[in-house]
Amino acid sequence: MPEIPAVSRRLLLGGTLATGASLAAGIGSAPSAAAAPTAAGSAAALGSAETPRRRPGQKSMINVPFTPYKTVRVGVIGLGNRGSGMTTGWSVVPGCVVTAVCDIRADRAKRTADQLVAKGKPRPAEFGGSADSYEEMLRRDDIDLVYIATPWEFHYEQGKAAMLADKHVVVELPVATELRELWDLVDTSERTRKNLMLSENCNYGRNELAMLKAAHEGLFGDITNGHGGYLHDLRALLFSNTYYTDSWRRLWHTRSTASFYAMHGLAPIAAAMDINRGDRMTTLKATATAPKGLADYRERFVPRSHPSWNETYVNGDLVTCSIETAKGRTIRAEHDVSSPRPYSRINSIAGTRGIFEDYAGTSTTGGRIYVEPDHGGHSWRDFDTYRKEFDHWLWKKIGDDAANNGGHGGMDYVLQWRTVQTMRAGLVPDIDVYDSAAWCSPVPLSVMSLAAKGRPVAIPDFTRGAWVNLRSGLDSRTSEMPPVS
Repeated sequence: MPEIPAVSRRLLLGGTLATGASLAAGIGSAPSAAAAPTAAGSAAALGSAETPRRRPGQKSMINVPFTPYKTVRVGVIGLGNRGSGMTTGWSVVPGCVVTAVCDIRADRAKRTADQLVAKGKPRPAEFGGSADSYEEMLRRDDIDLVYIATPWEFHYEQGKAAMLADKHVVVELPVATELRELWDLVDTSERTRKNLMLSENCNYGRNELAMLKAAHEGLFGDITNGHGGYLHDLRALLFSNTYYTDSWRRLWHTRSTASFYAMHGLAPIAAAMDINRGDRMTTLKATATAPKGLADYRERFVPRSHPSWNETYVNGDLVTCSIETAKGRTIRAEHDVSSPRPYSRINSIAGTRGIFEDYAGTSTTGGRIYVEPDHGGHSWRDFDTYRKEFDHWLWKKIGDDAANNGGHGGMDYVLQWRTVQTMRAGLVPDIDVYDSAAWCSPVPLSVMSLAAKGRPVAIPDFTRGAWVNLRSGLDSRTSEMPPVS
């Protein structure tokens, strides 16, 4: 493993989840949770993660800026709860216009178009009525960026198709659910020279960005470990007849045991640790509790006439991924949407000089901190003053706009504003295809580890060795949105 020079960041910067084989190469699909690998084959499969060679003419997308766009024209695929709300968000970012909307249900496309017109925005072209309506939309030449908010099983296919149609892509979590798909998205981005970005809004949360900036400026000393997750009681929504169309999200809990959605907690910790930017995740091992939460909720609250009574839930209530990095750090990423509990993304990072924990304090920020030499007496302090000190320039600049225009506390709008700004100003994206693939890889890797009774599995190096180089990302320098003419 190449040695990484000890250089301070301060000096440098201001469908089916579980099918397939090819595991020995580290690029195939994970085995199903019900079909554990054989003893003879599992050692090689779990102990290696070979990196496929680039094809002739295929080049890295690291530090590749956007070609500047005067106006960013967005096409949206998927207009359910998430997609329709984000469509409004794209429409209000300066220099951005929604030119096309698509959903398998044509009435949703019309409804979304009507809503945009009611807000004084141009009417987008409408597509819908069939599973392949998005392909017709992608043939348009008035789309620069495609935003995808369909169920998980369609993300890979639609994201790849958008890049092949000469569009940049922002994809909701996860970008893909199998390792071979993640590698294919990386390769497709490198061949088409189009950016694919995970729509990880939590990376743009105010606490998360302040934590990242504090970590990079050395507040916590040498970072040693982090803890993140997605702990969200979704039971009522999972059994709703209307919230998740065709119950797509609940059905994933009948298919495989996996950490489906830990990226919300993992990604901010990985960014603070410079994963793919001086360090990388190397191994993952997963554990899972018994799948009891959904069945218990159904027994108490769901009528016997409900179609869910024909289902068997196999995904563990709490799936925990323990991740190691090349620099000897550890990350614990958790996923639990089946248990009664208050919402938390955990969002904690620690080092030789102190620790930050989110969703734990009584302050207005919800965070608490303990760092030397500022603190002593084994007593937590509120995060408030530190968030003011390390507040990211994006929140200083557009925090008020975010509060008025975006969901999830404003971080949706910050993600959208920054994406449009990087495209219009011709900047390098904060989140690239390598980050997106790495942050989503615990989905298939957790399946693989759990099938092997918690043994560690190798995490592929999607950067093909370029992770050793420090570079900017979410810790960007202050810049302006180009004026709208």
